[in-house]
Amino acid sequence: MPPIGVTIAYTDGCEHTPATRALVEQVAAELAVPIRLEMAHVTTADEARKYRLHGSPTVLVQGLDIDPAMRERSDYGFT
Repeated sequence: MPPIGVTIAYTDGCEHTPATRALVEQVAAELAVPIRLEMAHVTTADEARKYRLHGSPTVLVQGLDIDPAMRERSDYGFT
């Protein structure tokens, strides 16, 4: 099975990023699913749009937000 692309998009000072990364890695290991993890440090509004950042951190699997309610939104933000 090829690795599944997982992106964690985060901003400076996000205290939840390390725990989110650990949880993503733990779930992948428990399910024996290979992942290709990208840590995306978001520093501009353009990057926020690229990674569909609604809050930090945002987790995308194969480019889709893990929160289905966020998938149709377009009010990406970076402050």
